[in-house]
Amino acid sequence: MALSMGLQLFSVKNALKQDFKGTLERVAEIGYKNLEVVIRKTEEGLSLGGDISPAEMKRLLDQLGMRAVGCHTRVNEETDWDRMIEANHEIGSTAIGCSIAFFSNKQDVLDFSARFNKYGEICNRNGIDLYYHNHFQEFQVFEGQTVMDIMLENTERDFVKFEFDTYWAVRGGVDPIAWLQKLGSRCEMLHQKDLPAAAQPVNWFDVFGADSRITIDELYKTQDAAHFTEVGEGTLNIPAIIQAARSIGSAKYMFVEQDVTARDELEGIAISYKNLSRLLEG
Repeated sequence: MALSMGLQLFSVKNALKQDFKGTLERVAEIGYKNLEVVIRKTEEGLSLGGDISPAEMKRLLDQLGMRAVGCHTRVNEETDWDRMIEANHEIGSTAIGCSIAFFSNKQDVLDFSARFNKYGEICNRNGIDLYYHNHFQEFQVFEGQTVMDIMLENTERDFVKFEFDTYWAVRGGVDPIAWLQKLGSRCEMLHQKDLPAAAQPVNWFDVFGADSRITIDELYKTQDAAHFTEVGEGTLNIPAIIQAARSIGSAKYMFVEQDVTARDELEGIAISYKNLSRLLEG
């Protein structure tokens, strides 16, 4: 299966707040075709950013020659699945990714996995794939297993897939290529950014502690531009990651996702586009 490049729009979140349409126009000019959008729940309903509706978003993307191939959102007991699925259908997306979750113990993971199976079945009935997207905390060990191992064992292959973030796997102290092989056909989407050599220690558990309770507060502490760089500008072995993904043959998209950057956001995604295009052609 061909591995196509895409962009997670979280990478240009600040630019979108300033000029939503203009930012999408610039994203298209850089060359991105496949987008992963962010859908948030607000008091007014579901939001794609700004005041744009899903139907308006689809028209704008069509005009710019881009398409929404997936979305990220918070998935929990409060998710309005009817509206979420409707929004994805309107923008043309066939994938919903759970952007983040936190766990205190093995039972938390088991309970989450049971709920996620139900959510995945709902999505499947409506022609949409449900994905779990990792950060570093999913490689914390509870009772001899990582959170990811527990999820992999206790979620249904037919209903739950994984969107693998290679950078965050490294920050969780694991080998991303070994994990790509472990996820196998259940991983059809990848997130890619890069790690500066100066970002030390690499493993965030060396900072927070292997047995600490990881919450959103700890994650916020990782959101330092000094710990991120654009694709191809850091130390990650991205050619080997690409080769492994192609060898497994299930991954459809590698999305640039720049959580934070020391550069202008649009400058940053342009650098990643240039470098990742070269790496994918190599």
